[in-house]
Amino acid sequence: MGLHEWSVGGVLLSPFLIYAVLALLLTGLLRWLLQRVGFTRWIWHEALFDFALFICVLAAVVAVLGH
Repeated sequence: MGLHEWSVGGVLLSPFLIYAVLALLLTGLLRWLLQRVGFTRWIWHEALFDFALFICVLAAVVAVLGH
C-alpha cells in the first residue's frame, strides 16, 4: 500500500486518514470483544484505556500497511 496519497474523485487523501479509520474500526471490534470476555471490569479509566488502545492499534496498522 505505501504512504502515497490516494486520489478519490480528484481529491487527494492522506493514507494516514484511511489508516486511522481502519484503526478506529479495529479498536471498536477489540473493545467489543473485551466487553464480551469481561475484561472491562478491570479497567480503571475507560476513556484513557480506549485512547491508548486506539494508539496501539494505529501504530500496528501503520507498521503493517505502511511499507
